[in-house]
Amino acid sequence: MKTIKAGFGRVLLTLAMGVCAVVLGQHLWSFYMDAPWTRDAHVRADIVRVAPDVSGLVKDVLVADNEAVEAGAVLFRIDPQRFKLAVREAEAQVVNARVSLGLAQTEFERYRKLVSKEVASVQQRDEAQSRVQQAAAEYQSALAARDLAKLNLERTDVRAPVAGTITNFSLRAGNYATAGGAVGALVDKTSLYVAGYFEETKLPRIHPNAPVRIEIMGEQQPIEGHVASIAAGIEDRERSDTAGYLANVAPTFSWVRLAQRIPVRIAIDRIPAGVKLIAGRTATVLIKTADD
Repeated sequence: MKTIKAGFGRVLLTLAMGVCAVVLGQHLWSFYMDAPWTRDAHVRADIVRVAPDVSGLVKDVLVADNEAVEAGAVLFRIDPQRFKLAVREAEAQVVNARVSLGLAQTEFERYRKLVSKEVASVQQRDEAQSRVQQAAAEYQSALAARDLAKLNLERTDVRAPVAGTITNFSLRAGNYATAGGAVGALVDKTSLYVAGYFEETKLPRIHPNAPVRIEIMGEQQPIEGHVASIAAGIEDRERSDTAGYLANVAPTFSWVRLAQRIPVRIAIDRIPAGVKLIAGRTATVLIKTADD
């Protein structure tokens, strides 16, 4: 009798364990296939190309690679001597143009009075007025050239447009910097976010403002965030468009259809102490739904 009961108990235990395994497997399968989560996520940030607006020899370098800077801080300085001379020359041109304008106005006033006394002709007056307008235009051009020279002098101090960390920066004093040529990158510390790439089959369960759990690879504590937005479109690799022609569609079709991955932008709400967010780090993202 005891043997029968023991055998019956083992059968029930086996059946119970089997049912639990089936339920657990079904739950894991459902979570893996349907739950809005992905391991294909990365930390992103807005990157500002650090480049001078004027060309010249680098006189001073005031920051080092991977150094945190505040908005408006001077990163490096271009030798300003040539630009100071340009300002002096432009100011001289302004004085010259102002004098020419004054002479033209005086001449016009004289001809205007002579015309009223019928001593000078109307044509002479009109020509004098035309010279006044021309001198006024030259004066305005000189003012613009002076302002541009002052702006170029001011731009010899290359400043950080945003607060962040300067990286990939190896500029040294004595180098020649070219206007528009990038010498480093500035990672905007206020623009950090996570880009998660979700299969299109999981999009129905992804909604803006939904809470998100973010696990950065190598970090023990998770980060909290929320869904900021969902991408409006992705590139169609099977099609190429040419202006003025019909769409060029590749005549291929795979029997195994893989779900496209749609980028989802995730804003970061809270960062635990000690967690380092570096643009490019890998993350696992789980979007919490009402079922959770």
